[in-house]
Amino acid sequence: MKLITRREFFKHGSMFLAGGVMASSVGGSKLFGSTKSTGKEEDILRFIHVADTHLDLKMPKTVKWLEMLVDKINNDFSSIDFVLFGGDNFNNNASGKSDAIIFKKITDNLHCPSYSVRGNKESTPKPENDPLNQSDYAQMFFSSDLKVVGRDWKLKRGRYTILGIDTTRDQKDNGIFLPESLSFVENELKANPNQYHLMLNHQAYENFWGGTNKKDIHRYVLNNVEEVKGKLFKYSNLIMTLSGHKHIDHIGKSGDIKVITILPSSCDLAEIWVKPGPGMPLMVHATSHDSVAWL
Repeated sequence: MKLITRREFFKHGSMFLAGGVMASSVGGSKLFGSTKSTGKEEDILRFIHVADTHLDLKMPKTVKWLEMLVDKINNDFSSIDFVLFGGDNFNNNASGKSDAIIFKKITDNLHCPSYSVRGNKESTPKPENDPLNQSDYAQMFFSSDLKVVGRDWKLKRGRYTILGIDTTRDQKDNGIFLPESLSFVENELKANPNQYHLMLNHQAYENFWGGTNKKDIHRYVLNNVEEVKGKLFKYSNLIMTLSGHKHIDHIGKSGDIKVITILPSSCDLAEIWVKPGPGMPLMVHATSHDSVAWL
């Protein structure tokens, strides 16, 4: 399936919104083998990961696109548990909180809860003296079912815990795991060895596109990624990371951890299933509820 641009999406409409394997360029990958789901329904975690929606009130089509996205999820993905928004959700370039308010108003129409982290757009307001700062963002978007620790949060759903980590820097495109975020995640992994953990943040964990430009790598990959991997990736109960920012889709592995970066959501929606398997759970994409492809 061919990737499409936002221009093509707006030209042709919602025909492009279909259930996809993370992003459509992965759809023909040999990573996937057809099988049937054998897990108990109550053990399966289903969600959609969306990143870099870049709602911008100066570009009305971006508002319309988000509305169409919500409609598509409500109509065609009724069984998911929640939607995760991975940062650069809105461009934070409007007066006051107006773009944040519009983003929240639209996503509040989802049939399921949604949870989010900030990206570099949210942490780089324009104009600079008219910010929606981190505390404002938390007040608007951190719901009561989240346990908030500093700039971060966690959500427990049965056997699974989702960790939302703010890796942004004020007025910067690049990102970093703050010491307190590292401590928060490591303490969580140590204290809950029988919980499966998924980590949501904006910046990538790998130079998966094979870039050679140092400034480019500095911008898109977490600046202390080796420290993060050294401290956190050794825990077997951390099973998945979810990122955006680079605007390229990628499914990879670092040890036993699925490392996922998603394309801006102008292509197929990314419905992810996680179910218990031998040892650790497996990540799965479903094209329908009758046929699934396990990773």
